Amino acid sequence: MYLNEGEPMAALLRKAASHSIHTNYVNKLLAAFAPPLPRPSALVEPLTPRERDVLRLISQGLSNKEIAEKLFIALNTVKRHTSSIYGKLGVKSRTHAAAQARELGLLQ
Repeated sequence: MYLNEGEPMAALLRKAASHSIHTNYVNKLLAAFAPPLPRPSALVEPLTPRERDVLRLISQGLSNKEIAEKLFIALNTVKRHTSSIYGKLGVKSRTHAAAQARELGLLQ
């Protein structure tokens, strides 16, 4: 039903996620908008513990600023970790990163 509404619905769901509204459910819906991702057998390079922390918070819908505050790190450090996560997972967005991480069993 949500998918039938296309990009306007995806934009609304992204906004809900950014405001921490039912983040688990919203992220599941957003993942359905994403094209299927190829399932690699394993990451070429594993995520560092801090990248896993950032990825977990990304999947909860937190903004970079919120992640920085929660982890007591600089905003630019969050951006650097996010870029590294995207590269290791082979994705280009937060939604895809969360979906790929779940697919690989990196998130509960």
